[in-house]
Amino acid sequence: MKLEPSCRGLCNCYFCEMLKHQKNTLFILCVLTSILLTSCEGMFNKVEEKEPLARVGDTFLYKEDIASLIRNDMSAEDSTVFVTNYINNWASKQLLLSKSKINLPEEKLAEYDRLVADYRADLYTRAYIEALVNQSQDTAVTKNQLEEFYEREKENFKLNEKLVQLRFVGMSNQFLDRDGVEAKIKNWDDLDKTYLDSIAVQFKKIHFNDSIWVSASRVIEEIPPLTQANEDEHLKKSQFFELQDSLEVYLGWVTNVLEVNETAPFDYVEPDIRQLILNRRRLNYVKRLETEIIDEAIKKNEFEVYDKEN
Repeated sequence: MKLEPSCRGLCNCYFCEMLKHQKNTLFILCVLTSILLTSCEGMFNKVEEKEPLARVGDTFLYKEDIASLIRNDMSAEDSTVFVTNYINNWASKQLLLSKSKINLPEEKLAEYDRLVADYRADLYTRAYIEALVNQSQDTAVTKNQLEEFYEREKENFKLNEKLVQLRFVGMSNQFLDRDGVEAKIKNWDDLDKTYLDSIAVQFKKIHFNDSIWVSASRVIEEIPPLTQANEDEHLKKSQFFELQDSLEVYLGWVTNVLEVNETAPFDYVEPDIRQLILNRRRLNYVKRLETEIIDEAIKKNEFEVYDKEN
């Protein structure tokens, strides 16, 4: 037999209201629990588990650690070999690292930890300083600045190898008008230059710009019959040379020579001077930056040196 509340029909019964309130509360709790479980399930689904490739002790190598190292042009076989070798190398390093931590003395481990920390700090600071330098450094160098530097530092620009100014052509041994080319190389007026330029395609090698300085070693590379043993004989100021091997003949005229320990000409060292100026600017900027950083830290009470006597 089902008992009914004796207060049926009474709209303000205290017990009926409490019963309704309990039912409503239970319903709300069920809904909230369902929502919470659904949302938690969604959150957990978003967390993707890493796919391990190998393990040494408690250290894992994951697929994502090596994925970026596999090139797109690798075949399936090549990528398999690469991954296998990488895993073996990784495992070897991890095992050796583990052994070293066990077997090396504590003082050595502490020393290496300091070195690693110093190296990490150097990498960070160098990258930061380099970024600042690239943003602020003035890379413009005028001709006057280059020439002033050269005149001021001229004694530091001594040659460590012979330099020459010359013009030459290399041609086949069967070239018909060798004597005509020789005469024009020696005479070298505007008509001669124009003529030789017009038949340049018939030459194996050409170098007509006799206003630039070239190292003797570079000339020897371009003219095979010329060697270190015979260069002093042929590379003389205002001298014509004719050199020949089994395939080619070389005709040339040396206009000027600078020997070892003579002062290098400005045009030859101009690129080096430009780089020296930029390097000095960089060093000065870095020194100024380090000073400014320390001064600012002191003003902000971020840096202080304690009195050792206290």
